Amino acid sequence: MSIASQPGKADLHWLLGAMLLAMALHFSHFPLWASALILLFMVWRLLLQLKQWTMPKLWLLLPITLLGVAGIYLQYRTLFGRDASVTLLALMLSLKLMESGTRRDYIILIFAGYFLTITAFLFDQSLWVGAYLLLPVFGLTACLIGISYPHGILPHRVRTRLSMMLLLQAVPLMLVLFMLFPRIPGPLWGVPQDAYRAMSGLNDHMQPGDISELSLSGSVAFRAQFQGKIPAQQHLYWRGPVLWQFDGRNWHMGGHERYQETLEGLAEPVDYAVTLEPHNRRWLLMLDVPHAQPAGTSFTSDRQALAQMPVRTRMRYTGSSHVQYHLAADISDKTLAQALQLPSGGNPRSRALAQAWHRELQAPERIIDAALSMFRSQAFFYTLTPPRLGDQAIDDFLFNSRRGFCEHYASSFAYLMRAAGIPARIVTGYQGGETNPVGQYLIVRQSDAHAWVEVWLEGRGWVRVDPTAAVAPSRVESGISTALSDNSPLPILARQDRTWLRDLYLNWDAINNGWNQWVLGYDQQRQLALLSRMTGTSANWQQLMLWLTGSLLLMSVLLCAWLLRRRHIPTDPIKALYLRYLAKLSRRGIHHSPGEGPLSVQRRASTALPQHATDIARITRLYLALRYGPLEELPNEHKTMAELRLLIEGLDG
Repeated sequence: MSIASQPGKADLHWLLGAMLLAMALHFSHFPLWASALILLFMVWRLLLQLKQWTMPKLWLLLPITLLGVAGIYLQYRTLFGRDASVTLLALMLSLKLMESGTRRDYIILIFAGYFLTITAFLFDQSLWVGAYLLLPVFGLTACLIGISYPHGILPHRVRTRLSMMLLLQAVPLMLVLFMLFPRIPGPLWGVPQDAYRAMSGLNDHMQPGDISELSLSGSVAFRAQFQGKIPAQQHLYWRGPVLWQFDGRNWHMGGHERYQETLEGLAEPVDYAVTLEPHNRRWLLMLDVPHAQPAGTSFTSDRQALAQMPVRTRMRYTGSSHVQYHLAADISDKTLAQALQLPSGGNPRSRALAQAWHRELQAPERIIDAALSMFRSQAFFYTLTPPRLGDQAIDDFLFNSRRGFCEHYASSFAYLMRAAGIPARIVTGYQGGETNPVGQYLIVRQSDAHAWVEVWLEGRGWVRVDPTAAVAPSRVESGISTALSDNSPLPILARQDRTWLRDLYLNWDAINNGWNQWVLGYDQQRQLALLSRMTGTSANWQQLMLWLTGSLLLMSVLLCAWLLRRRHIPTDPIKALYLRYLAKLSRRGIHHSPGEGPLSVQRRASTALPQHATDIARITRLYLALRYGPLEELPNEHKTMAELRLLIEGLDG
């Protein structure tokens, strides 16, 4: 077979189908015009084959290619990066179809198609995407089998069977490599920076509208599995960035003295493991307040846990926290002064209110109660769609709109406390979560994003105060969906109604969690731990390499033994029937010589057995048709085989 010979119609259909499956997952990422062009080129290539049109010339393809490249550059302002590169690859592959007519071209397209298929994991690594990608891999493999067949066109069912067999045969090797191939701590090569652009999560600053916008997302922020009973909902405060600096509208992290705040636990700590979704920031979410930092991480002075690098892949870590505590009971005057920082002017009505409380009430606890009482007793509303605030944002919220989300209440409360002389800071993170009874773990979504306040009190240290709970106590006790009206734009999965949908989702999430834990989360640490359990000793890299090498050698030996054994077993049913025919002739004294063809055997057998001459001629004709004739010309292969078998059996008569 010449590699430059032309594939058949069926090969093109398999190739187009597999390429379409590989590109389908990307269409939602591509610009609309790029997806339309890709589909146009694929339909065009199909019409070229159906209508027997000639391939477009280079003078036509070259300008189209240049325009496509220019369009991608104008769309992304680059030809590199995840989005631009994958779009360019898909568009070039679809254009390559327009000049592909030989088996060599098809082989190039098939292997490029494998590469395009794997790029889907740059966008989504979920279980269903992994399962879906088996389809284009199966189609590309079936196409590769078809164009490798040297005797014409391979029927669809034969391609299907062989492709499935090849994929199944690759499973043991895949498992060995997955389990034992050394995991490198860190990527072998860099992932394009724009691959992290769509990651969502908390910011290092907070302004009105930030968290309420995040709450519109139903995507999972992290999952937590506790050693023992899950703490009550009102204790599930997940600590994230701590904000100290206020510029009149926004809160920021910086601007405070760096020191390690002391922590005294007032009850037994809570131990748990967190599987954090990537968010492209360094901070880790830990139950408030963590007393032990996960391995390889660090604590800031205000007990935020930080990873060494931005979290760009799913990360699992263990934590231990005190939900009842004394935090920073003794801090410096400089830090207290920083926790009282306010802009020199602005929000005069709020300042006047706080200063009046300070004069009348004096004790910090009474001032805090007064502020919370104001939120409880006056007409404040908890909503995801508050009105836009003016330049004096705190005044506008407290005295005009009175409608807001947690960032509005936390920001205004912290402002009032500072204006009244009570050190305060804002903590952002998540509050609550949903227990998945299938896997007994907690799902915390972006819709659970929250902000609360810590005030510093003499003799008690930093004390958590959640002003949102004063307005909407059910937000903290039962979750965000119970605190909002039914027509609020909350994600479906964050609502408590639609029970059947939630049950379905929780079952699916438990499966996905297993995928995350045991497949995507199978890192170097887990790999060595598994090997240690298998060997009963502490495993290391050298042992890992020995196990990998030994496993591959064992598989090679078993494969060779199986292939050698297959040489002596005629698994080809046509060949088996013909050998049976020769055996019957041999028993009648007509011995087959090595290298003797079927027609020569027919002539000798017909002469020696004239009573069977007609059947022998028919046997020879059917065998040659089955063995060497084009399969598509056989009306019914099974029927022909049955007839051949009957004729051979009839030679006994």
